[in-house]
Amino acid sequence: MVFIVCAASVTMLASQQPAQEEAVKSRFPSGPGRDALLKVCNDCHGAESAVASFKTHEEWSKTLDEMANNGAQATDDEWTLIQAYLDKNYSFIFVNKADAADLATTLDQPTSAAEAIVKRRADRGAFKTIDDLKSVPGVSGAALDARKDRLIF
Repeated sequence: MVFIVCAASVTMLASQQPAQEEAVKSRFPSGPGRDALLKVCNDCHGAESAVASFKTHEEWSKTLDEMANNGAQATDDEWTLIQAYLDKNYSFIFVNKADAADLATTLDQPTSAAEAIVKRRADRGAFKTIDDLKSVPGVSGAALDARKDRLIF
């Protein structure tokens, strides 16, 4: 009888693990690098704690170097994917300094909208508010609103 209870408990725990993994994945935007981030970060700590605050590209790079020096295991390709994923989803966005390619990626905007942002900035000067940025033709206001906590003017 005890064996049946233990076997049932093991089966129940095994079936919960994939559901728990999917719940963790759902808290992170999908895209290249997400699974590598979850794999590498979850070996020592939860991925949630790794991305608890936004950082600059350079700060993320330093953090990844520190993780590797402390024993985090990943291939060179995985480190590259993780860096790109963090840059896209968890880095500050320097609206008045970034080039069009960076803006397209970090703001989740079409290339044409990112180029229009850079042109508007060159023609009229620095953006001061999110509303200034939203006024650029072709820019998705919803995508900007989703990233408003990361925008640096």
